Amino acid sequence: MTALPAFLIAIALLIVPGAIIVFAGWRAQRTVLYLLAPGLSIALMAASATLAPFVGIRWSVLPLSAVTVVAAAAAFLVGRSAAPSAPPTQRRTDLAGLAALVAAGVVQVWQFARAFGAPDNIAQRFDTIVHLNAIRLALDTGDASPFQIGRTSDISFYPNAWHAFTSLIAECSGVDVPTAVNVANLAIVALLWPASMMALSAVLFRARTAALVATAALTSAFGAFPALFFNWGVLYPNAVGFAMIPAALAGALFVYRCNPGRDRIRNWLLLGTLALGTALGHPNALLAATIFAWLLCTGFAVQDALRERSSSRRWRAVLIFTIGLIVCTAFIALARTGDAHSGWQPWGSAAQAFGEGVLVSPRGFAPTVIVSVLLAAAAIGAARRPHRITFLLPLLAAVGLFVLAAGVAHASRLRSFLTNPWYSDPSRFAALLVIAAIPAAVMGALILFDLARAFVQRRTAHRSARVQGVARASASAVAIAVVFSASVGPNVSTSLGQVREAYTATADALLLSPDERALIERLPAYVEPSDLVIGSPRTGVSLAYALEGIHVTERHVFGSPSDDERYLDLNLRRIDTDPAVCAAVDRVGVDFILDFGARDVIDPSGAAAYSGVIDLTASTHLELVDAQGPDARLFRIVGCGG
Repeated sequence: MTALPAFLIAIALLIVPGAIIVFAGWRAQRTVLYLLAPGLSIALMAASATLAPFVGIRWSVLPLSAVTVVAAAAAFLVGRSAAPSAPPTQRRTDLAGLAALVAAGVVQVWQFARAFGAPDNIAQRFDTIVHLNAIRLALDTGDASPFQIGRTSDISFYPNAWHAFTSLIAECSGVDVPTAVNVANLAIVALLWPASMMALSAVLFRARTAALVATAALTSAFGAFPALFFNWGVLYPNAVGFAMIPAALAGALFVYRCNPGRDRIRNWLLLGTLALGTALGHPNALLAATIFAWLLCTGFAVQDALRERSSSRRWRAVLIFTIGLIVCTAFIALARTGDAHSGWQPWGSAAQAFGEGVLVSPRGFAPTVIVSVLLAAAAIGAARRPHRITFLLPLLAAVGLFVLAAGVAHASRLRSFLTNPWYSDPSRFAALLVIAAIPAAVMGALILFDLARAFVQRRTAHRSARVQGVARASASAVAIAVVFSASVGPNVSTSLGQVREAYTATADALLLSPDERALIERLPAYVEPSDLVIGSPRTGVSLAYALEGIHVTERHVFGSPSDDERYLDLNLRRIDTDPAVCAAVDRVGVDFILDFGARDVIDPSGAAAYSGVIDLTASTHLELVDAQGPDARLFRIVGCGG
């Protein structure tokens, strides 16, 4: 099948399961609730992929369907007697929101399809190895649970939402692993991300049509998310987790604003499902969502207390702040990453990081003028009407965390404590800036839109109704065009250019050159399904498993090779003179060596750990079977006792 049918399958997987849950629990009370359908679908896929192996079912649409039916039944039972959580939205709002979502999706597909290039291109980046091999492992074993995904790099658990989604696309469509990866990522940026953010705006801004349209436009206006995650890392699981954050925040605000009784139960179940999906995207995404939800709920609770001036409201605000602070602090203290993975250095000074943070232009990306104007309008609006400060609280927190990660010395204890759960990686905090900035920018857009509308009304007050209508429509069209123009601004254009570079295979590509990939594609002509191939995972050799299903000794750089495998990595080149090499070959069961030279995907010094399997020449025990280009060679091991 081509990539287009696979993409349509991916869109259906994101829409149908979640839409069933929304319809069962809420009927058609508020169609904006269907903006949560992609997030709910991700949660259902991750959960059903986790449960399937425990009941002996291969990962497919069958366990997804079963879990969806059970969840829909629960939503129906709880929701049938619950009071409506809010009045139904107007049909005009529904249609405008749908049109805006489609427009945002088209823009994202256009941007990222051009950046990815051919449907089966791969990112020439370090984490491509583990994520593509994890998809192949899930397909081979019929198991996309977090426990199986973790086995790709020999760990006990790894969040599986992205892998469950991507492997299900491959299973349903029959496309190869690289195509399934690109299709899944297109669906994430084109549907999950904008729908999730629009759902949050629908809750924050009472489903205002202008808010939904502005939000849809702004989801494609930033280079730091989602584009950055397809160049840095690559961070595919984090892309799903971060795209889920706004949906989880919407769920938290539903709980904050809900009525007592069954409505509260229904909304807590909604929040729990979205939180689960966010956590199985990546746990640090759930931590970010928890912090942002705490700040938003505290802000709204303070507003309620000031407006109603009742002791119960004041105590509610105090409790939300205190409990949230305890929960967030405990979460940060417990969700620690190892020193080996959290050693990322700051990018520059604190002043530089602050400037990049408030303009949402990290990594030296040029600020986008329209975004800067909207954020400035939001800041001025909050200064004039303090109740608007609540909408800025997540952005203030995101800027603070970004300054710590990108502008404070690595030795800082405060930096280490607060940023470690995100690997102390400035790039991840750069992405959080976008998620926190969009609600603030939308508030700025609404302020400017209301001013413009009032101006038009004053200027056309004595004109006919037709003239007034044309003027309003023209002003709205101009506003929409201006906001959507941010999607071609220098901020996002620079980042997409870097993604395009990451997905371009050249002779000196970091991971796989065209010659090396061509040799991998010929491996099935020589290597039997039962054969085992050794080589340096740091040169892209391990992708023989993802691309052609060829079994390799190490599926990822951070795997845990056996003592014999380590010995071969260092000494196999001495096979003609060292009898211990043949003995290790026989114990491991190695049949072939795939040698792509000494070029390393992340650190040239790492090649020393694999000096025994790189830059080899034919010898008594090493038969050259195939080669292409200056570095790509396949050797068969001959003459050992096995």
